[in-house]
Amino acid sequence: MYKVLETNGQLTQKDLIRETSLPSRTIRYALNRLKAEEFLIERYYFIDARQSLYGLNIKPPEEGVAV
Repeated sequence: MYKVLETNGQLTQKDLIRETSLPSRTIRYALNRLKAEEFLIERYYFIDARQSLYGLNIKPPEEGVAV
């Protein structure tokens, strides 16, 4: 699911179900896990207030970290 969000940008839960062909319960579980690990941002979906829009939380690299 992470790869789908990385490729397609922000999606609703319905869009994620359609794109991944996974059951809704699996999508909800994955969304909760990604939110808990702070990989995911949940935003208000203006088109349909009953849904949320999910996207990746892309943080800029920290300064002073040598790779």
